[in-house]
Amino acid sequence: MSDIDQIIASFNAGRDPERLAMKYKAMRTSPFVFLRGTCHLFYQRLPRAQVLDDSPPVWICGDMHLENFGSYKADNRLIYFDNNDFDEACLAPALCELVRLLTSVLVGAADLKLSRAQALALCHTAVDAYGAALAFGKSRWIETETALGMVRDLFDALASRTRAAHLDRRTVLKGKSRALKVDGKKALPVNDEQRAAVTQFMQRFAAGEPNPDFYRILDVARRIAGTGSLGVDRYVILVEGKGSPDGNYLIDLKEALPSSVAPHLRTPQPQWQSEAQRVVEVQRRNQAVSQAFLHAVDFNQRSYVLRSLQPSEDRVALSDWNGKLPRLEAVINSMAELSAWAHLRSGGRQRSSIADELIAFGNRTDWQMPLIELATQSATQVAADWKAYCEAYDRGAFDLPLAQKR
Repeated sequence: MSDIDQIIASFNAGRDPERLAMKYKAMRTSPFVFLRGTCHLFYQRLPRAQVLDDSPPVWICGDMHLENFGSYKADNRLIYFDNNDFDEACLAPALCELVRLLTSVLVGAADLKLSRAQALALCHTAVDAYGAALAFGKSRWIETETALGMVRDLFDALASRTRAAHLDRRTVLKGKSRALKVDGKKALPVNDEQRAAVTQFMQRFAAGEPNPDFYRILDVARRIAGTGSLGVDRYVILVEGKGSPDGNYLIDLKEALPSSVAPHLRTPQPQWQSEAQRVVEVQRRNQAVSQAFLHAVDFNQRSYVLRSLQPSEDRVALSDWNGKLPRLEAVINSMAELSAWAHLRSGGRQRSSIADELIAFGNRTDWQMPLIELATQSATQVAADWKAYCEAYDRGAFDLPLAQKR
């Protein structure tokens, strides 16, 4: 019997059952969605390989895959394209980051209608771009003027988007006030106790900010987003912002859990004040400019990350490559470069490698093929684990008791 059901159920124990049921159902749809929902399993299954151990230690996001890159508005009011998920962030050998990206290309090939040869070509694109960016030794970033191809298409689409249009997708307008759409797709209702707790928290948080009225709560709901973190305590909060109705802002409040990557590494980890501090600090180090309202906070005596809510639509539509492989190559090239730039930018912090060490590694050519071979093995393992998961799911191993569901 497979151990999949036990490993996955144990990891997800204690999560909100309503959203956890959504996660389990989504993971049944394809190996790629399964990969996204099981970062912990990926690193547990990842073979101990010399190519990983020989790579320099860096600050990684921990959950790098094709869907964890997107655009966001930073705290300087400009829009960037970058990695945007640091829940699993930790100090790790650099290639632990890249092997997950390559595996996501191979596993996601079917969803993107790529041939095996095309997926492998994209893997070569990624390792070449990552190595070259490290060897160059200077961190850059991607914004409107530097974006290319499908990433540039994303920026062009964002240029015509208004705040009101963004709010309209998430809220309903009643006269001169807005309320969150609780549609079971992006948001679920909160109970009175949850609403009161979030409201009191935001009032305390706002009291320490320059403009407390900005954070006056208009509505709150349980947020549905992502795959891996579905079921983690998370809220979307509608606040007054710059004035109702079209100056309102959406805030994301999400519990920060321990990195599921770190237990599978030999790399010693520093002591953090909280899990949220780890997430926020690594994000600030790795991104050129971090997104708006990013804070590590305490809520309900637990650690949470507070930040602006970024629309899920602000990702590159990878399926629109239209059979033209260079369009996908440009995106993969950008993702690999962003990874290298993040590693360079955060170098020399708490025992992470300095730029000279990363430049020397980037100039080496002995790790690319072993890494692609390791990603190929990992993709095979993901496919086998997904098959076992589907069998377990179909026999009801992941059915949640009705009493647990809201």
